[in-house]
Amino acid sequence: MSTRADNAGDSADAVFDLIVVGAGAGGMTAAVTAAHMGLKVVLCEATAQVGGTTATSAGTLWLPGNQHGQRAGFGDTAEDGARYLEAIGGPDCAFARRRAFLESGNEAIAFLERHTALAFASCGEHPDYVEAPGAAIHGRALSPLEFDGRLLGDDFARVRAPLDDFLVLGGMMANKADVQALVRRYRSWKAFARTARLVARYARDRLRYRRGTRLVLGNALVGRLLYSLRAANVDMRFDTRLVELDRDEAGRLRGATFEARGQRYRLRARAGVVLATGGIGHHAGLRAWLDPAAFESLTPPSVRGDGIALAREAGAELVRHHGDFLWQPVSRVPAPGGHRLFPHLYLDRAKPGLIAVDGTGRRFVNEGASYHHFVAAMLDRAAGLPVYLICDAAFIRQYGLGVIAPGTRRLHRYERSGYLVTAATPQALAQRLGIDAQALASTIARNNTDAQSGHDAEFGKGDTPVSRFNGDAAQRPNPCLGPIATAPFCALAIWPADAASSSGLRTDADGRVLGADGHAIEGLYACGNDMASIMHGSYPGPGATLGPALVFGWRVASHAAAALHGREAPASPPNLSSAR
Repeated sequence: MSTRADNAGDSADAVFDLIVVGAGAGGMTAAVTAAHMGLKVVLCEATAQVGGTTATSAGTLWLPGNQHGQRAGFGDTAEDGARYLEAIGGPDCAFARRRAFLESGNEAIAFLERHTALAFASCGEHPDYVEAPGAAIHGRALSPLEFDGRLLGDDFARVRAPLDDFLVLGGMMANKADVQALVRRYRSWKAFARTARLVARYARDRLRYRRGTRLVLGNALVGRLLYSLRAANVDMRFDTRLVELDRDEAGRLRGATFEARGQRYRLRARAGVVLATGGIGHHAGLRAWLDPAAFESLTPPSVRGDGIALAREAGAELVRHHGDFLWQPVSRVPAPGGHRLFPHLYLDRAKPGLIAVDGTGRRFVNEGASYHHFVAAMLDRAAGLPVYLICDAAFIRQYGLGVIAPGTRRLHRYERSGYLVTAATPQALAQRLGIDAQALASTIARNNTDAQSGHDAEFGKGDTPVSRFNGDAAQRPNPCLGPIATAPFCALAIWPADAASSSGLRTDADGRVLGADGHAIEGLYACGNDMASIMHGSYPGPGATLGPALVFGWRVASHAAAALHGREAPASPPNLSSAR
């Protein structure tokens, strides 16, 4: 396997069949698919590493009716998925992109598993995020199999690491099953044995590597894609940023101009250019245009909206959805020069003995809702920001809270840093937060009464499949309800942050970018977060961005290869309704 440090200046003005911009899941999928279809491909990445937002994600793919789930005995179908998506996101677009995703998903995954190192397994139980017609609890989500990063050789350093706060012992990755074993390591021999294996492997890794090489979650997906790209001898250019899209007099994309090491050079493309630069990200103008009140972003700093901005200059249309951003609730962790963001996905919010309150001291949401829907409730129903996660010291010892690990008994350093607020009574805690003391005390008392009865009459925490899934199955009678009763009482401020945008470039079912007149800009494609979401601002389930990223990465490459070789491209469904 090649471990060369790719030199962008070696092939200035070279001609390729396909230029792919961005080494996230969508871009890497498009590049490796095109290579296996016989195209000469170059993949240009603005940073020194691959993975983008994918590398820090769970790596889950949402794909209704997938064959892995069906072979595992789950009865989900693409038709049920279509019914569910229409119920929560409205009808399909004029180019039936949603139908293309559902109908070609299995073919795309089969191609990738046959020709590359990608390998998936059904997640089994992993509920959709909204209770609506067509929703599923089992079989709809796929997870990448773990990957041995040592197979990448020196390229292991090219894989963007997860967020530091999600690494155990300073550098060990852990999936949900690993976390459960680590937390319960002294409660069962099975958990202890798993923990011992994980730590022993990590200890060996640290003799040679800066972090553990057992890759799971999004890192496993990224590692497998990078391994596949190297095996296919795809030309990869790092620290190479897109600065211009080159068109001829007829408006067709003929290539792109890049900047590397302060030098600009042009690459030409026979079949086209694929934009997979990560979406809107930190582009200040686009963020303000979509939502003047937009908060911080969890996307890497390198995601600057380059692809979308340059495509708009070339005549592309940017689609706006109701609900422009896909949200995650975050706490702000004090750090030198400011703070870093910690996303609260599933480790604490749904657990028994925690509630979320707004500035009035009252609850506003089912705390076990998905991360996106939790923030949507913050923005729609909470009285001001931030909101607060309220629990007690016993909860933190058992489950942890944000960056505070389970088992922590001494909370003083977190309070001194300003991360956590504690007090001896609910009333004193409310006073420290500047909220109504009587309201907070009453809210906590009501939670404790509900915990005894096992029913949250106000918001149904523990009644929905997704909240039960992320609760504590050992807690009875409700896996999501428990008392808040052991001093000190604790509060953690929570803010909205986006992980991606639903809004993006308008495309057809093959990822061709469309202009304001509805016609394709010849030679220009988009996938991943650069492409407007097929979900139309809704968030259906785990992996709702990565599933379409891989499928449309495959469709883009398939269309480009067919167009270049004069073959029939994957069938695009007909226009069925007015464009959104």
